[in-house]
Amino acid sequence: MLAETICSAVSAAGLAVAAITAYRRRFLAAVRIAAYALVPVGLVMTGAVRWAFDTAFSPTAWAGFGVLGAAWLLFTTTRAVERRRGGGRKETGGGERRDAVAPAASAPSLGQGQRGATPKPKATAGADDFSDIEAILKKHGI
Repeated sequence: MLAETICSAVSAAGLAVAAITAYRRRFLAAVRIAAYALVPVGLVMTGAVRWAFDTAFSPTAWAGFGVLGAAWLLFTTTRAVERRRGGGRKETGGGERRDAVAPAASAPSLGQGQRGATPKPKATAGADDFSDIEAILKKHGI
């Protein structure tokens, strides 16, 4: 009963603000404020407020939230342990393959035209940082 009264008062105050806004000739904003002001009354009329009130003070509902929290904690813990071990779901027994992409597919394809060429040995890390970028730019004529 108290929640319904509070929602009605909030809606009435919102409609009053909408009326003042409309009086100032800001009709679009007034209609938007009126729409927001009608939401609490709509929630009361649909019974959503009563349901939320009953859920908030129900020990069974809180126990259910606790069970859901425990399930979520167990799920995330097992996923974290699985990632830390570095393995996929090996206990499923399915025919899952981890190497779905060909091993050579991850190599860059900068030198496709030079099949017999050997790559240059890297002399220093600082000087060769931009060598691959320079090669791309030269390839495109920039």
